[in-house]
Amino acid sequence: MAYNTDPSVAPRGTHTPHDVHAPHVPDHYHLSTLDQLESEAIYVLREVAAQFERPVMLFSGGKDSIVMSWLARKAFSPGKIPFPLMHIDTGHNFDETLEYRDWWMKEIAATLIVRTVQASIDSGRVREEEGINPSRNGLQTTTLLDAIGEFSFDCAMGGARRDEEKARAKERFFSFRDRFGQWDPKNQRPELWNLFNGLHRPGEHLRAFPISNWTELDVWQYIEREKIPIPSLYYTHEREVVRRDGVILALGPHNRLLPGETPERIPVRFRTIGDMTCTGATESTAAELSDIVNEVAATRVTERGGRADDKRSEAAMEDRKKQGYF
Repeated sequence: MAYNTDPSVAPRGTHTPHDVHAPHVPDHYHLSTLDQLESEAIYVLREVAAQFERPVMLFSGGKDSIVMSWLARKAFSPGKIPFPLMHIDTGHNFDETLEYRDWWMKEIAATLIVRTVQASIDSGRVREEEGINPSRNGLQTTTLLDAIGEFSFDCAMGGARRDEEKARAKERFFSFRDRFGQWDPKNQRPELWNLFNGLHRPGEHLRAFPISNWTELDVWQYIEREKIPIPSLYYTHEREVVRRDGVILALGPHNRLLPGETPERIPVRFRTIGDMTCTGATESTAAELSDIVNEVAATRVTERGGRADDKRSEAAMEDRKKQGYF
C-alpha cells in the first residue's frame, strides 16, 4: 500500500483560551478550525502524558481511534508514542479491521496490547448472550476494566466525541471513574480554560477524550487533509447484507439470517466500525475521501443511528457508560 504516512514534527498551532477581548491578530496568524482542533487534541494528549504514570490509548481500528493515534504520533514526534495502544477485541470484528490494525501498528511503531472478550467468556467473567447472533458489544466493559486493573492503567484515552450521542455529550476532556470503573455524570470535575485535574486515588482512574470537540465531519475533513490511510470498510463496496429492524447488517460468520429474512447484495459502506452483529451499514456510492466528506456534510442521520445496540433502549449508551463502557 502506497500511503503518505509522514507526520508533521509539531502541531500547526498552540492551544490558548478563547478571549473575546483579545487584541486583533493579523489574518496570516489565524488558525483554521481543523488547526485549532488538532492543537487542542495534542494539548490534551500531552497533558495525559505529563499527569499520569501509566496511560493507555484505546484503539478499535475505527476512524476516531485512527485519528487519535495519528495525533499522538504528531504530539510526541520525533520520539515514539510514549504509551501503549490497547484493543478490546470482541471476536466479532470485520476481517478488514484486524488486518488494518496490525498493519497500522507497524506503520506508527506503536506498542499494541490485545485483550479479548472470548477470554473473559472462557474464564467465566462474562456470559455470552443467548439466542441467534448474540452481540458481544456490551461484554467489552468487563474485559476493558479487567485489562485496566491488570496493567494498573491510571488513564485510558478514548476517541469518543460529544456530537455522537447524548450521553457522550455529558463527558469532559478528563472523565473520572471510581474504583469500580463506573462513571457518574453528576460527579465530574470542572474544567476551566485549559486546566485539567487528573488527581485520583489508588484503584481509581480517568478516561480522557482528546477529540471531544470534533464532529464526524471534522474527523473526515482531517483525514482527507492529512491523507491518513483508513480501512477499506469506510469506502463503498458490494457486500451481502440483511435489513433488520431498520438497520442494514453485514452477513457473515457472526451474523446469520433469521427465519423469514432475505439477503441482498448492495453497495454499502460503514460510518462506524465495531461488532459485526450491531454495526449498521449505509447505502452509498462514496468511493473517495472527498465523496465521504460530501456525504457526511449532507446527511441528517447521526453516525450511531445505524448502531443496533443503541436502539435497545433510550438510555442504552448512558447505562453502559455508567458500568464502565468507553
